[in-house]
Amino acid sequence: MKLLLISNSTNAGEEYLRYPLPTIATFLQGIKEIVFVPYAAVTFSYAAYEKKVQARFAELGIRVRSVHRAKDPRKMIREAEAICVGGGNTFALTKKMQEQGLMSAILRKIKAGTPYVGWSAGSNVCCPTICTTNDMPIVEPASFKAIGAIPFQINPHYLDANPEGHAGETREQRILEYIEANPRRWVVGLREGCILHYEEGQLQLIGSRPMRIFRKGQPIREVVAGDDLSFLYNK
Repeated sequence: MKLLLISNSTNAGEEYLRYPLPTIATFLQGIKEIVFVPYAAVTFSYAAYEKKVQARFAELGIRVRSVHRAKDPRKMIREAEAICVGGGNTFALTKKMQEQGLMSAILRKIKAGTPYVGWSAGSNVCCPTICTTNDMPIVEPASFKAIGAIPFQINPHYLDANPEGHAGETREQRILEYIEANPRRWVVGLREGCILHYEEGQLQLIGSRPMRIFRKGQPIREVVAGDDLSFLYNK
């Protein structure tokens, strides 16, 4: 499998997809066309999303083709040279992907070696479930089950504290609730500006910030780029 799972598309004050673009370029070297899944878009159209991503990928010489234009989206996935799933609302994305049978179609392609790039919601749906998303369930998917290309959960945009004056649960507390209910699952808090790269059986953290690791019965720990992450594939 070849996976590039990005926490966020845009760092504060930067252009869209600017910070991860060099990593995406290396990951997709030699790719001329990528199939894009835009279904996390809610307040703007799929066509607008496709255009936005195409504008950035054009810098890499890669054509973007969105599944929303296909009569048979699964066929487009089956024939894809590479696959990209964008961020937005994870529940909207999951519902549409489930309705079109894209979860299983993408998993088969990933297992066959087709490169996969996702950010935010697009990283969430690569997990076993979408249960560690930060998003509001604005629509109801058939289930929380996702692609399942990796055996652990990702919490993108991970934050260490709440805004000043907010007395609600922290992100850490929410994840602790999750692992209490799901004691066999690892959860990684992927901070903004960070990327997980999986290829040739090796998982690598890319970015200057550490990644937070949660599992029931174990102390919370942090890892940095270069650390061994193979334990995330152990049950």
